Amino acid sequence: MKVLVAVKRVIDYNVKIRVKSDNSGVEAANVKMSMNPFDEIAVEAAILLKEAGSVDEAAVISIGPTRCKETIRTALAMGIDRGIHVETDARIEPLAVAKILKIVADKEAPDLVLMGKQAIDDDSNQTGQMLAAFLGWAQGCFVSKLDIAGDRATVTREVDGGRETNVLKMPAVVTTDLRLNVPRYATLPNIMKAKKKPIDTLCPEDLGVDIGPRLTIRSVIEPPRRDAGVIVGGVSELVDKLRNEAKVIQ
Repeated sequence: MKVLVAVKRVIDYNVKIRVKSDNSGVEAANVKMSMNPFDEIAVEAAILLKEAGSVDEAAVISIGPTRCKETIRTALAMGIDRGIHVETDARIEPLAVAKILKIVADKEAPDLVLMGKQAIDDDSNQTGQMLAAFLGWAQGCFVSKLDIAGDRATVTREVDGGRETNVLKMPAVVTTDLRLNVPRYATLPNIMKAKKKPIDTLCPEDLGVDIGPRLTIRSVIEPPRRDAGVIVGGVSELVDKLRNEAKVIQ
């Protein structure tokens, strides 16, 4: 069985985001970047499946500028076998990512595609669903538990009413949620070994995919500062403020 894991290079989750002075986007120059946290969980899931003997080969793919190779090397150091880098400096939207992944999946013929449920930079939560539609495969989204048996994948996801368990016939696309696992840290020996693992480099033109933007960003602004809370003297004062100041009740 073969697994393909999609990962994205994003601004590190510990970094305080700053909006550019011209309001065209967020400042990414000279900012720490790392693998999208939800994608780290997908990488760990693939490695665990390989360690359990359910997977023979695990490959990772990332789309973006040259420095995405650093993100790929991180996945290789964690335990992934090889990498694929689709190199482009253009801003890539979820639709273009899904189209690229579809072409690569057709060539690689994986039994399972894993990726995070969403990226923490744009929070689109679209790529996995669109990829499954393009491929015509089963999909499991927001998965917090994953078991593989033969050509079936049993996935559990959290829904409003509790938990929902589905059985998918592979090939399938699965997007991972926080509770699926805790990603491992790459050890120094594995970091050194990762430098020798192969990374194939492609470009969107090689794949025949139009990555032109469909969306226009008009302006990016920081959210307004919230006023400090106040302590009320009782229920009557609270009701008065809700009615006359906040105007959320009548």
